[in-house]
This record gives sequence, C-alpha cells and structure tokens, in this order.
Amino acid sequence: MNIYRMRHLSILILLPLTVAADPLITHVDGRQRVSLNGKWQVIVDPYELGYYNYRYEPDPNGWFKNAKAQNRWDLIEYSFDNARLLQVPGDWNSQDSRLYYYEGTVWYKKDFDYDLKSGRRLFLYFGAANYEAKVFLNGIFLGEHIGGFTPFNFEITRLVRPKDNFIVVKIDNKRLRDGVPTVNTDWWNFGGLTRRVELIDVPDMFVQDYFIQLDKGKANRIKGWIQLSGGGKHPLTLSIPELKISTLLKSDATGRAAFQIEAAPELWSPDNPKLYRVQIITSSETLEDDIGFRTLSTEGYDILLNGKSVFLRGICIHEQAPRGGRAATEEHARILLSWAKQMNCNFVRLAHYPHNEYMIRLADQMGLMVWAEIPVYWTILWDNPATCANAENQLTEIITRDKNRASVILWSMANETPRVKGRLEFIRNLADKARSLDPTRLLTAAMERHYLDSKTQMIDDPLGDHLDVFGCNEYIGWYDGLPEKCDTLVWKMKHKKPLIISEFGGGALQGYHGDALTRWTEEYQENLYQHQVNMLKKIPFLRGTTPWILMDFQSPRRPLTGIQDGWNRKGLISETGQKKKAFWIMRQWYNEIELKK
Repeated sequence: MNIYRMRHLSILILLPLTVAADPLITHVDGRQRVSLNGKWQVIVDPYELGYYNYRYEPDPNGWFKNAKAQNRWDLIEYSFDNARLLQVPGDWNSQDSRLYYYEGTVWYKKDFDYDLKSGRRLFLYFGAANYEAKVFLNGIFLGEHIGGFTPFNFEITRLVRPKDNFIVVKIDNKRLRDGVPTVNTDWWNFGGLTRRVELIDVPDMFVQDYFIQLDKGKANRIKGWIQLSGGGKHPLTLSIPELKISTLLKSDATGRAAFQIEAAPELWSPDNPKLYRVQIITSSETLEDDIGFRTLSTEGYDILLNGKSVFLRGICIHEQAPRGGRAATEEHARILLSWAKQMNCNFVRLAHYPHNEYMIRLADQMGLMVWAEIPVYWTILWDNPATCANAENQLTEIITRDKNRASVILWSMANETPRVKGRLEFIRNLADKARSLDPTRLLTAAMERHYLDSKTQMIDDPLGDHLDVFGCNEYIGWYDGLPEKCDTLVWKMKHKKPLIISEFGGGALQGYHGDALTRWTEEYQENLYQHQVNMLKKIPFLRGTTPWILMDFQSPRRPLTGIQDGWNRKGLISETGQKKKAFWIMRQWYNEIELKK
C-alpha cells in the first residue's frame, strides 16, 4: 500500500500511530527551496482539545482538519482564520507576554500554494520545533518528531496541491521526566517553531546526504561517501575545481558511492579558515557546498589540529538572542560569534544542545572551532530504553547535519551527569554511535571533579575511558568557597588525556558595582576571574577553557529579585550587549596565550 495512503488511514483509524520523519536531507541551503517563514496563525491549547475528545481519545476530526463552518448552524469551536499570529522562526514565550511561562500545546497553521513540476519531489523541512511536533498537511498526518534542537523533514510530493495547501503543526514543549533533556534544566524552555521552515524541491533522484572530509590522520587523502535517494546504480562526479579534482563515481545498489582521493588541500584552521567549493554532479542536479579540511587527533595531554598542539581559547554560548528569546536568525548567530572573536576566542562550546545551523556555518567561515553537544543533561532516566533511543536519535541528527563542517572538532555526549547506575553504559553507547557515524572527530563530555583532600582536585571519571578529551566543570570561588580558594589548589588526572575546563565563573549584574567580596557586583566577578586564570595557568595538562558564559541568559531557576529576575547572570556580557569587567580579564589572558604561540 502506498505510504501516503497508509498515513491518511492512520488519521481515520488510529490517529496516534507513530510515523517517524523521512531520512534527513542535508545542506538544504544548496537546494531549490521556498521559505515558509513569517507569520503563522496559532491557537493555544493547554488541554489538547484539538487532538483528544472529552474521553481523552484521539479525535479523527481534530484541529489539524482546519474545519470551517459551511452554514450558520455548524458548530466548530476553533478558527485559525481569526487566531493570533506569531513569527516563525521564533518562540512563543518571548513574542507574547501571556505565554511567557507557558508549557503545553500550541497549534501552528500556514497556508501556501505550490505548483510542483513533473519529475520533481517536494519535502517539508523544519530546522527545529521544541519539543514534540505532530505535522499535518491538508488534514493528513505526515508524522512526528521528538527533540527540540535538531532538523527533520517529510516528503509531501503526492499530497501537495497547486493551490490552497495548509500545514498544521501541533507543538508541545512540556518537560518530560523521560525526555532528553529531562524536567530539570538551567535554561529557558522556549516553545514553538524556533528555526526555519522551508519547502525543499529536488529531482526524483537527488543527493540525499554525503560525508566529505580528510581521512582520519591523513592530511593528503579526502575520504567519504555520497548517498543518492532511492537506491540504484547511478554515475556521478565529485569535483573540487580549486584542487583540480574531478572524480567519476558510481553508486551501488543502495545508492551509495564511497571514495578516497589523494589530494593536498590547504588546511582549515582558526588562523586560516579555508573553505573549498565542492560539487556533487549527477544526471539531474549539481549540489555545491563549501567544505574545509583539517586533521584532528590527541597525543598524551595535547589536542592536535593539523598535527600541531592547540590551546582552545573558548567560551560557552547558549542559543539566546540578545535582549531575550531563542536565537533564531543568522544575525543573532553573527552577533554571538563576533563577541567571542572580540574576546580572542578560537573555540566555542555550544551548550547544552545542538544550536542553529547558522552558528556552525558561520563558525566555519570565521575560524572558530566548535564543541557541539546533545542535551543529555543532569539526571535523565539512564535505564529507560526510550530515553536512550531518543538521545541516540538526537545525536544522529546533529551529526548528520554538521558532519561536513570543519569547525566542529568535538562531539559532546553529556553535561554534569551523576555517577549512578546505568549512566556509564548509556553514554558509552552514545560514544560508540558517534564513532560509527563519524570516526574523524574527537569525543568529549562535561564532567565533574572531586577533592582528594582540601588542596587537591582529582579528575578520574570512568567515563573518560570512552572519550578522547576530558571536559570538567568547576565553580571554585562561586559555589565552592571564595575566589582566593583557587590560589592553593593542585589538580590531578587519572587519565593521560587533554583537559578542557568546560565551565567556571560566577554571576554579576552589569552596572552593579561594589568591592571585590560583594556578590553580584562586577568587581566580585572580575576578582573571581583573576584568581581562576592564575589557577588555570598552573594546570600542566590543561588544553582549553570555556568559561560560563558569553551572555546572560533566561532561566526560571534564577528568581533573585533585583539581580537575576529570571536571568542567569554569569555572562561576561549582559543581555543588552554591555561587556562586564571579567570579559577583559579573559581577553587579556587569551591575548597572552595567542602571543606565545
């Protein structure tokens, strides 16, 4: 039976049938596409009346049908035509003050026309929707996606009409105990279509995906594969004109063409973020992408970029727009990364979930190395198979999207996870999955440390056996004593592997001044950073730092009136773009490290 017919029947017979998204189309910017961004009609539905009847059974005539009264006595208790409007991409919390703390279901609806030509296929693409999205086209269920920070798409070739199409998306951002992340986080749970929505128009046979990077440890060999949709043996060409490469390939019965090519590309680095125009040419399309080539490895305590030891001068970043709301646009990404460059960073940690693709693409261009993370955060359900599958799917989707970006050097498996039963196996499985999808990059996680005695910090997490680089979060001088405590501490590690201090810092309200021991003043934060830098300089196996955090960000965990007011104030820059005193401490240290290279 045709899959579109099956999906149609799923609405009529068993509405909650789970239908996953179609295989992800990568590099949508290189495709023929039409934006569906802009104003969408929305209905807030805290009781999910649009999906369930009063017996809490799925309703086959739910709001996804977009029903309209045909005469004056018809009873229809909803109307998208008269609904409020929200901007997409964007979150509902920051666009409507009535929805500031709202967690639950909101229905989004958009009309469009599209005249699909013969021999073409059409996909509905979402950059992200937080957290669970059920998607309908013209009243027909396309499928669902779980996870608030990764892209997904559905083929609509046989469902789209030349005129009068309507998309309805049920989005539910309720926090779930078995979710990824779970119910307890220290960031805002922005709901909605938080990233772009587009129609992707491709040929019947098109380039679905590809992996084009240097072979691990080989600076003179480009290796990878190209996956064509639908399978079948087809000729294709991989071309990199600047390197005078034009290689004829042929896909196998599954549609995949593997290759390795001897070459000598100029290597990408923060000092020289060189990108090459790569072309994949088939009988029906030419797909172009800008790709950088560099090698990554570790040797003892060193992280080697292109065979040379590198110190990662970094900063943590949340996907928070200046002045509030989810950072949804390329302009937002450019502002955040430009601030990192002003601090003389060569590295950013994108916490605690996959960020917008704009961030990764711009990092490629701007010469910023990237730590990319999935929201395996704090106390998720380690023994729940569905939670594990959810985390693995999010990891798969972000690696699928970003595996060709030279800027991404670290895949992070987790942040601040407790040493409890099931945790080690859970994260080890994620590490194995990451290596199977991408053997070229390094793996890490942000872990914690403990005291051997009052003067000695020890890092010995058993998770380190399965990672390439240690991340360690510490808040000495803020949650752990006063800043002077940094002065006498000695650091030790069980594993001979590189260490990144992946979080440290303390809060300050920009413009609030006092002496160096008055909490929340810029002077306290400045003093803390001075002591931290002096301590960090003395850790012999340290190979990078990412203080917490670039900019103040919204968090319901931060209620202190007059200081926090729902904002985590550990940023080195305020949400209005004002740099605090501690910003200049990090900039000065990073400049010193740069001069010593």
